[in-house]
Amino acid sequence: MANKTLFATALPRFLPRADTVNQAGGVAYAYGPEATLAQLAATGTLADGFYAGAETQLSDVVLAAKDVDPEWVAKCAVYSRQSGAMKDMPALLAAYLTMADPDLSLRVFKRVIDNGRMLRTFVQIMRSGQVGRGSLGSRPKRLVREWLEAASVTQLMQAATGNDPSLADIVRMVHPAPATAERRAFYGWLIGKPYDVAALPARIVAFEAWKQAPAGDLPDVPFEWLTAFALSAEQWAVLAGRMGWQALRMNLNTLVRHGAFGVKGVTEAVAAKLADADTIARVRPMPYQLMVALGQVGEGVPLAVQAALESALEASLVRVPKLSGHVVVCPDVSGSMGSPATGYRKGATSKVRCIDIAALVAAAVLRQNRDARVIPFEQAVVNLALDPNARVAANAAKLAAVGGGGTNVSAPLALLNKERARVDTVVIVSDNESWVDPSRRGATATMAEWNKLKARNPGAKLICIDIQPYGTTQAKDRADIMNVGGFTDAVFDAMARFAKGEARDWVEIVNQTEV
Repeated sequence: MANKTLFATALPRFLPRADTVNQAGGVAYAYGPEATLAQLAATGTLADGFYAGAETQLSDVVLAAKDVDPEWVAKCAVYSRQSGAMKDMPALLAAYLTMADPDLSLRVFKRVIDNGRMLRTFVQIMRSGQVGRGSLGSRPKRLVREWLEAASVTQLMQAATGNDPSLADIVRMVHPAPATAERRAFYGWLIGKPYDVAALPARIVAFEAWKQAPAGDLPDVPFEWLTAFALSAEQWAVLAGRMGWQALRMNLNTLVRHGAFGVKGVTEAVAAKLADADTIARVRPMPYQLMVALGQVGEGVPLAVQAALESALEASLVRVPKLSGHVVVCPDVSGSMGSPATGYRKGATSKVRCIDIAALVAAAVLRQNRDARVIPFEQAVVNLALDPNARVAANAAKLAAVGGGGTNVSAPLALLNKERARVDTVVIVSDNESWVDPSRRGATATMAEWNKLKARNPGAKLICIDIQPYGTTQAKDRADIMNVGGFTDAVFDAMARFAKGEARDWVEIVNQTEV
């Protein structure tokens, strides 16, 4: 018998060699420069992660932006804002472009800076010096002025909520030219300068009058302006009707504390608003936000309101694709997945963990693909049965309760190979920090196991959803493998397009973004 080691199958020798080491010390593949920036833009929150700090993430973004064409930076900025619903990253990339390609930055600014919060974030980043300048500069200052001049009074009032910098700070910086007496009076009121009371917007006049005796009808101003005052239950009930959908979702326990649900009709009105299909389609809440909201509601939140949140969660999953054939979804439930999905940030650390997102993706895929198989994994496969007919939130909570152990991304693929299972699509949801599984002949164990599976299932496709911005993967992009970053419904869209053969990879999808 010939030497089995020397004359073993040549197939593994043709696998791509791992070219880097991930944050956990395991061998991995580095993303290409375009994929690196796209992944950072879609998942980076400029906060401390499990393996890397916020400063490292910031440095990685700037270095990645320098490695690609400014046009790609622009596409990533627009994609991360409009498809990924990100905030800090698109503002950072828009700020970077003011130095890298000032002309291109004009187009990106108008697509990305779409509300007052984004404007304040952009200004904060520009003044920090992290993109190469410590002040706004003439062209960015003009962009900010034009935003202020084009905004309605309502938009300006919304923008006036928040600090560091506040809208008043920004007005003092850029000196917008008021086109009307009303706008001139508003700016004067905002920054504490003399103004014509008669020209002031009526809603602000009413607010100033109400502040002298905060009782009776509430003025029509952003609800955040009013919450510092001692309001009655009836007044909080009025605020419940005025809050936007997202604000209402986040303030249910606040309404309970102030007795709003004890006012007749409030429970029914809040439940109807939260479950309204048209509003959900317009607001496009992230499914994980709704799952967390369900987990955080206190005992005083009426059951009808909790049911409305659950209806909203189900409605938010309409973009989860129905995948054909035999589908396997593999959520990573290892120890590192217990870290906050958006990182650690003093006073603003999200309660949403990476494992919550992985569990929700698995439960959502199972909801749309009732015959799908769910294989959770850590350092080994976790034996856990889910009911495809159960509520999405119930299945997600069951998965998220596992948690712990090292990371072995190849474990579910090894199990499928051991079983000689028939597979058409495998979806792995992880932070990609695999280190338990051994590598052979230079390739990652994930690539080796996937190639074995492909030998039996030539048409199979692997989708790796990366939910942390560490810049490495366990499976290198090719015609049958897609790495996609993010945790919004844009990921589901990318999954569907790849599974149907409408896109070769995630870079191609981002590249189709119009700037």
